[in-house]
Amino acid sequence: MCDVAHMFLLGQYRMLRLRCKAKNGTHLMQGLTHQSCVQELKDKIEELTGIPCDVQKIMVGYPPSSLDLRNGEAHIKDYPIKSGDTLIVEEEKNKPKPQTQTTVTKGPSFDPHPVVERRVVPADNSCLFTSVHYVMEGGVYDPACASEMRGLIAQIVASDPTAYSEAVLGKSNEDYCAWIRRDDTWGGAIEVSILSKFYRCEICVVDTQTVRVDRFGEDAGYTKRVLLIYDGIHYDPLQKVVPNSDVPPQTVFSATDDIILAEALELADEARRKRQFTDVNRFALRCMVCQTGLVGQKEAREHAKDTGHTNFGEV
Repeated sequence: MCDVAHMFLLGQYRMLRLRCKAKNGTHLMQGLTHQSCVQELKDKIEELTGIPCDVQKIMVGYPPSSLDLRNGEAHIKDYPIKSGDTLIVEEEKNKPKPQTQTTVTKGPSFDPHPVVERRVVPADNSCLFTSVHYVMEGGVYDPACASEMRGLIAQIVASDPTAYSEAVLGKSNEDYCAWIRRDDTWGGAIEVSILSKFYRCEICVVDTQTVRVDRFGEDAGYTKRVLLIYDGIHYDPLQKVVPNSDVPPQTVFSATDDIILAEALELADEARRKRQFTDVNRFALRCMVCQTGLVGQKEAREHAKDTGHTNFGEV
């Protein structure tokens, strides 16, 4: 069996990755094989991207080269396409879109389309915990939840000192539990992983600097998925909303919904183009304990190791 195709929206392009779990490599995407005809492939691309077959420009390889897919009866095996490849699909603007029969309506209709947006939370050292609580509670913002979330993580870590050893935590189990309970410490990958297991939910963190998704709990078989966006030092929750509507935001999605990942990546790419991220290797920090000036997370880690100071502020 093969996975559903993953779709990444980057600007005007649609990038489709053909993935397959079959060892013989015969399957391309769900419902297609190398024996399928070109028209079936184009129909599947139209289903995933919304680009009509007649105006699809399909490219493969690097640098990308266009495929001549005008013969809809030809087989996919006759073209240089294999499982694992990335197809780049562009709408050809100079081609007229296929005409559809118009119908007369009695008046204007409004069909609001849900959009993915960032829900900004305070930069108060607890943005990760506030963001995870927000998405897991279906869009309920509670600024007082951070203390409870920190305590929950401390209890989980303390209950399993073997799994959460000093090698994993970077400090002793006891020291970590005391550290994470403080309201001036930041959460990161360790805490996201712990919360993913606790909620039995895949937590996807979309990075605006690299435009990638880190999927915590990806292989655990969870049925739910939530998304956060990360700019190098700050987390915000992502939600799908219907503009100008009283419909509550959607924050929990199916773990098989890869369209939401594509939309989140498009949002991250837009933030990257606007340079809405912090370069953690170059940003200026100050130790709030001894007032030492530092540059980047590497110097901050070394300073913390040498002095035990862990309270930093961005300059």
